[in-house]
Amino acid sequence: MDGVFAINKPSGVSSANFLNRVNRIFSEASIFQASLKQNSRNYKRGKTYKKNPKVKMGHGGTLDPLASGVLIVGLGAGTKKLGGYTNGSVKVYETVALLGGSTTTGDCEGQLLTRTEVSHIDKSLMAATRDKFVGTLNQTPPIFSALKMDGKPLYEYARKGLPLPKQIKSREVKVYDFTLHDDCLSTEHDYKFLKPELDEDGSSLTDKLVNNPTLNDHTVPISNEYLEKAKSDPNLKTEIEPVRELVDSSKYESDEYRAPIAHFTSTVSSGTYIRSLISDYGRALGSSAYMVKLIRHKQAEWDLAKNCFQIEDFESNDESVWGPVLKKVLEKGNEVNVEEELKTLKEKWNQEHKDEKSEEPDAGDAKRRKVEEPKSEEPDAGDAKRRKVEEPKTEEGKKSDSGSVEVKSEDKTCPADV
Repeated sequence: MDGVFAINKPSGVSSANFLNRVNRIFSEASIFQASLKQNSRNYKRGKTYKKNPKVKMGHGGTLDPLASGVLIVGLGAGTKKLGGYTNGSVKVYETVALLGGSTTTGDCEGQLLTRTEVSHIDKSLMAATRDKFVGTLNQTPPIFSALKMDGKPLYEYARKGLPLPKQIKSREVKVYDFTLHDDCLSTEHDYKFLKPELDEDGSSLTDKLVNNPTLNDHTVPISNEYLEKAKSDPNLKTEIEPVRELVDSSKYESDEYRAPIAHFTSTVSSGTYIRSLISDYGRALGSSAYMVKLIRHKQAEWDLAKNCFQIEDFESNDESVWGPVLKKVLEKGNEVNVEEELKTLKEKWNQEHKDEKSEEPDAGDAKRRKVEEPKSEEPDAGDAKRRKVEEPKTEEGKKSDSGSVEVKSEDKTCPADV
């Protein structure tokens, strides 16, 4: 069982932890037992021994815990193919961001960094600004990322408030498409705007973070293609809108406040940081923005709507349903329509097990049968007592068959002394 398949990672879990969840299912499945036994024998021949070997598994491109969508998984020898997805694949993301604020991480899981004005933003400004990001960009990765500098992750510098040894190196990325959705600037949603936090000493953490040398704003990139067009079109502005300071902060204090959103779908190259794209786009609007939702709809040839498994496909179905579909995907790749294949096999499985289900005793029927069963003819304790009371009494002073004399004492009968 070697190859590559795609699965929908839900929001709220890291890629690594989600992969462990999938691995536990596969490691107990019968279709993987042959390869697991072979792996176990190989370990026995070596210096190490694995008591409970697991399916060899890896993924081709991390999704942040907040993000959901296509996660490409390699099994066995298929893990060797993951490099092509990590470094050279085109991806499609759907994003929702709140306008008027920035955070340390670029998303809602960080701490509020700044609050800015949004009243000047309209859809025409959003569209004109969008055009500046379509094409080839020199993008600066977010400070809160796994990238390292001098052997230390960038986020460690940010958390400790340490200055970076050198400037973060920008990387060339491509934004092939940037489509704004009709609900941009809507406030009809459930995303609460983050509030400033207090540090241990009671002072505003936001005030401290905004002066952190590792979080200082970098230059907002403009695509090479846009700059080239601007040379021959004087109507195209290459200047970036200055960030407008917040006029009235009182509205942000209310729990009922809902910030206007930026909702768009973008097609980008590998290595593009959507959090950075959102942050730069917000600044180019003369404001700020941070991400609250991210869905990876496509990566290379794998599509969330066509050839992508759901975790429920493995957890809620019998192995005889999902096993053949997984095997087919590993052999034929993205051309398999996972949803249709699973639907067909599930209907077949339900039909084959229909008689078994009908023969299984129903708990309610069993209870009803118990109630309706005729009572046995065994004497009832109450009847026995009644019969005893109704038996004819012997004459007073005469011996009964037992040889004792019965005397009437109140309402009870008892043997007389002999």
